[in-house]
Amino acid sequence: MNPIRSIILAGGIGTRLWPLSRQYYPKQFLALDTLSLFQRTYERARRLSGDDGITVVTNAIHRYLVINQLEEIGCAIGEDRLLLEPAGRNTLPAIAWAMEGLRSSPGGAMAAIFPSDHLLEDSVVEEIRAAAPLARDRLITFGIRPTRPHTGYGYIRPGEPLGPGYRVREFREKPDGATALRLIGEGCLWNSGIFLFSAGLFFSELGKHQPALATAFAGGDPDYAALPALSVDYGLLEKSDRVAVVPLQAAWDDLGDFGALYEHEPRDAAGNAGAAEFLDARGNFVHARGKHVGVIGADDLVIVDTPDALLVCDRGQTSRVRELVERYDRKHDPITQFHLQVHRPWGSYTILEEAPSYKIKRVTVRPGKRLSLQLHRRRSEHWIVVSGTAEIQLGEDRFVLSPNESTFVKAGVRHRLGNPGAVPLEVIEVQSGDYLGEDDIVRFDDEYGRE
Repeated sequence: MNPIRSIILAGGIGTRLWPLSRQYYPKQFLALDTLSLFQRTYERARRLSGDDGITVVTNAIHRYLVINQLEEIGCAIGEDRLLLEPAGRNTLPAIAWAMEGLRSSPGGAMAAIFPSDHLLEDSVVEEIRAAAPLARDRLITFGIRPTRPHTGYGYIRPGEPLGPGYRVREFREKPDGATALRLIGEGCLWNSGIFLFSAGLFFSELGKHQPALATAFAGGDPDYAALPALSVDYGLLEKSDRVAVVPLQAAWDDLGDFGALYEHEPRDAAGNAGAAEFLDARGNFVHARGKHVGVIGADDLVIVDTPDALLVCDRGQTSRVRELVERYDRKHDPITQFHLQVHRPWGSYTILEEAPSYKIKRVTVRPGKRLSLQLHRRRSEHWIVVSGTAEIQLGEDRFVLSPNESTFVKAGVRHRLGNPGAVPLEVIEVQSGDYLGEDDIVRFDDEYGRE
């Protein structure tokens, strides 16, 4: 049998974990300890498929987040294995796009599909390998034995045995509490969102149940943004009669909201989780790095503090954070899109302070990287080097600055900042002008393909 390929779906936004998760830095890229969920998923996929057997599907705006996070763990990904969605179209078009690369592979090419934002034990790799013979004849979804009547998960009712799994009799989407409890009693499984598909069977079933989508990919590169938004469950698996579910023994959690994060945190005798002082308080979850937090006489709260946003929520209503994000989005408030620290292909910047006529940033440029050659029409900038070595292009002049040295960039002057050294470059940038938006950039040359 051919090696099993891996497809990592890394295009989600994770709105229920706001304000930790933002559109331009969603939850799969957040570091829970030393590695992000995406990095953990990639390492797991490497064990199954090797670097050359992994395809990552992500949103175009996350391209350099993926590249930078893979570089952090010593990996590089070729452009042919990084698929950039111009618009989110849910899981079925994303999987079809990635599976298209296997269509012409000889023999029974198959791929495991991993969401990038789940906690999952590495033992799943061997369970996937053991399910491969069944995947020749069935589309496989992996199920989880429920531990509680969770209303945010889909459920799968297994039928007669098929090797290591069972024929799927029924899918049930996100039931209410009483129904979830009944489904558990009837032996139903949670739908993990992890799949194993052979390319031939996948496209055969796609042609039967989503012929327009199958035709779009058969004709080469489709107009991706024009494709229908379909989940693989609703668009294919719930319609096919050739689906099997294989129960996983590996521990799993999708960390879908702060309630799930609470379950994975160490807790005190009163059930409180997080770094805070608790007085007569029970069942609270606190995330507030760099601040002293006190909670008095309050129970079952979620308190999440970031430098620019604060969330206070009943722990039983954490799934409603998505509603809050939608409300901000309707107001076109960028608080759902960006953190104060914004990642770029060359490094990152952090907004330290801002007002209508000025903004102060800490700019970090990674070794060997440089920003685009650009100008600003409506703002000037003052750069002060804090650490590292700065290579400056200012008009026709080129020079190097060391720590405690500075330069001034007048509005309308072409300029470029680079790091020729072997350590990160840290620069304090003070902007001043009548408009300080990030869209006041005219680029003349860019190493990262940006317009």
